[in-house]
Amino acid sequence: MKNVTLIGDSIRMGYQQFVEEALKDVARIWGPEINGGDSNNVRTHLPKWLETAADVIHLNCGLHDIKKDYDSGQPQVGVETYRENLCFIFDAVLAADRQLVWATTTPVNEDWHHERKGFDRFSADVDAYNAIALQEAQRRDLPIDDLHAVITEQGRDNLLVPDGVHFSDEGSRLLGQAVADRIRQLWEGI
Repeated sequence: MKNVTLIGDSIRMGYQQFVEEALKDVARIWGPEINGGDSNNVRTHLPKWLETAADVIHLNCGLHDIKKDYDSGQPQVGVETYRENLCFIFDAVLAADRQLVWATTTPVNEDWHHERKGFDRFSADVDAYNAIALQEAQRRDLPIDDLHAVITEQGRDNLLVPDGVHFSDEGSRLLGQAVADRIRQLWEGI
């Protein structure tokens, strides 16, 4: 049996059970009980999370980083800090001799989100932060799990719940299957 660690925000928490189900015959899946939150939080908790016996770490952060206060319009984590955090995280995981898979941030419906949350998330920020993450991941030749494309191709608004950021069971199942498939491809050398 292989060991897989899933690190991410509430989206990861939503799909983790489906990854466990899909890989139950070949892997033990572990993820923190807490929401991974933004890249600052992942960076802070990473040393503890690296103590797990993971063969593969599947990681994402970004949705919390892009949160913007209504009044200030400032993101929770600015783009340069996000880049610095990701560089630290990627390099720490690789230095720990773990296989790392980077997952892109999933899309949002910014109108639904604005109506129901006390802060904003914008699609343009999802794209900008994903571009930064992809650039740094590609510099390190990391495998990518494009969860943004998975949701976009299947119809974002059909899979989101009314808060504009979280997913229905169908959406979480779809993401979980995509994560499991990407991990299997990694093991099979595809």
